[in-house]
Formats: sequence, structure tokens, C-alpha cells
Amino acid sequence: MGILINKDTRVLVQGITGHEGSLQTEQMLKFGTRIVGGVTPGKGGSRICGVPVFDSVVEAVDEVKPDASVIFVPPGFAADALFEAIDGGIGLIVCITEGIPVHDMMRARAYLENSSSRLIGPNCPGITVPGESKIGIMPNTIHRKGDIGIVSRSGTLTYEIIDILSRGGLGQSASVGIGGDPLIGSSFVEILELFEKDPATRAVILVGEIGGTAEQDSIDFIKRMSKPVVAYVVGVSAPPGKTMGHAGAIVSMGGGTALEKIQAFENAGITVGRSPGDVVEKVKHILQI
Repeated sequence: MGILINKDTRVLVQGITGHEGSLQTEQMLKFGTRIVGGVTPGKGGSRICGVPVFDSVVEAVDEVKPDASVIFVPPGFAADALFEAIDGGIGLIVCITEGIPVHDMMRARAYLENSSSRLIGPNCPGITVPGESKIGIMPNTIHRKGDIGIVSRSGTLTYEIIDILSRGGLGQSASVGIGGDPLIGSSFVEILELFEKDPATRAVILVGEIGGTAEQDSIDFIKRMSKPVVAYVVGVSAPPGKTMGHAGAIVSMGGGTALEKIQAFENAGITVGRSPGDVVEKVKHILQI
């Protein structure tokens, strides 16, 4: 059993009737995710992939009692979807949506602070626990059950590292994409805390990127962990002022570069990989595999 979700987690899909929502609902069901309902205003009473659709989160909560929600709602409406999920008392909210206005996320973050909900994302690939459940958009076929935890800001690099791990015989306890926007719901440290307490996790891979200080902010906690952490930071050649991939991956003048983050990790004695393949080799070396 991994962190955050398991085979019994009851999942609600907000925006289930949209193209991405319906496509990913089908993929999550194939993975084994227990999807109990979906929400699209005005589409209540219909079904998608055999899943009942409701007009509101409140109605869905009353009828199917979800533990978690995943949001596939366009950016302009995503904050309202977040508010609905929080008001519905849903404990875990995963927001896939990219491009939510910063002022909307500021309001959502403030609202979260007075709630019992945990947010993963936005602009993230979600959470996968092989053999148990998947909430989000990570490809189904690359995962393998095991004891390596992954926490990442980068969706694509997460997939690549998972694939290399799996092909090398190293499975994952859980993979968590925390999101690439400037304002997100859960930090590296919050997810690392869960991996540290998780008996199914033996080691952790942290994937960072340019922009902000989230990677440096995790260093003190990593130094106190009983489990080894291998870090990887992408964007070494990114020029200052250029956004790379998404809104959070931007180097401001004088801060947020990949080299600064790598140096901070190495100065703290934390192992850093130089490529996805090198990360996996370093994990094998540390675990003596």
C-alpha cells in the first residue's frame, strides 16, 4: 500500500464529460481506480464509462461518498471546482488543470488553509500507486509495484524515470506529481514526510526544476530523513527570464537556476543524478541492488 490512495479510495471526477475528463476516466478505470461518480453541471443523470454523473459535488457526496476528487475543469472554472470540492469535505483533491490564473489560486490556497482537504496540483500529472489506484494522467503501462517513492514537479520527467525504473526491475511504492505552477497545494516536504512514514517505501527520488526555491526548502527535512533521497534537477541550460514548460519553471534574474539547486543539494550531502538514467543507477548503488 502506498501513500495518499489505495485500491479502496473512492474517486470523483470533476469535469468528467469533457474530452480529457472522459478519456482519463477510462484510463483510470482500466488501471483499477475505484471511480464512483463524476460532476458536470447540467449533465446530471447521464453516465460516462458506466460512471454516474451528477450536477454538483454536494449531490455526488451525498450519493456516492467519495474520498478523493480529480479536477479536469478548464482554467477559468477550476477555482470554483476547487471550492466545491473543499466545501464538500473531500479529503484529497487532485487538480490536473494547467493555466489557472494566479489570483484564483491565491484565493483557493487561502480557502484550503481553513479546511481539512489536501490539494495535489494544480498543473500536475497526479498520483499513482501501482497495483492499487491512479488519480490523474500518468500512463498506465510504465508502472511497476515496488518500494521506490517519487515526488516531482515535472510530469514528463516523472514518466521517463518511472519507465527506466520499471524496465530495470525497480518498482514504485507511489509516484506523486506536485505540480509545476508557482502556487500549488502540497510541497516537496509534505510529500517527503508521507514517504518517510510509509513502510512500503525504501528510497525516494525527488525531481525538481528551475524556478522558485521549493527544492532548497526541502533540504533540511531530507537531511533528517532515515531513507535515502536521490535528487534530479532539470533545466541546467535554461536562460534567465525564459519560461520552460510551464508557469512555475522560470528563472528570475539572480535565482532559481538548476545549477544553484544542484549545488545546494550537493553542499548538503544529498546525492544528485545528472540524467534520468543516472538517477536510477544511483538509487541502485545506494540500495546495493
